[in-house]
Amino acid sequence: MNFMHLNIYSTPLSLIRNILLRVSACAALLLTGSVTCMAADFTAGSLQLNDLWIRASVPGQTNGAGYLQIINPGAAADKLIAVQSDAATRVELHTVITEDGVAKMRQVQGVDIPAHGDAKLAPGGYHVMFLQLTGPFKQDSLIPVVLKFEKAGEVRVNFTVKPSTYNPGNQGAAAAHGHGSGMKH
Repeated sequence: MNFMHLNIYSTPLSLIRNILLRVSACAALLLTGSVTCMAADFTAGSLQLNDLWIRASVPGQTNGAGYLQIINPGAAADKLIAVQSDAATRVELHTVITEDGVAKMRQVQGVDIPAHGDAKLAPGGYHVMFLQLTGPFKQDSLIPVVLKFEKAGEVRVNFTVKPSTYNPGNQGAAAAHGHGSGMKH
């Protein structure tokens, strides 16, 4: 466990309690086979937000997509309901659906995060859509974003800009051709 991400607590007992809660939450998730146990990049209430990334823009690109994993070790479900950023004129939550053999992006009103589960925003599925970028996404920079959850509230995070060719885990045709390739809004 990476202790650098822990907050400072008023007493040693508070610190020990928090560590035990994190360990038990990770153990529960490991038993379900959902995720591996590691310190979260960011937290919102009991939600753990990891692997926040965006592909670098290519010349002429006006939109971009952000991805992350949201882990919910808690007993209550939550929902990602809104996203804000000065990096684009509009920021929306989207998913990819297939109609008549054509993949299309559609705005959604939220992304459910089940209790004792997770939600993965990844190429070819749910994602954060940055529309009308205010400037290009430059590799290795950080894009500040505010995520708003129904129960956990708002949290400020940073998405890391990866190379324009970044394709984690070779996630299929949608990822291989870059976000939006062949898709209709």
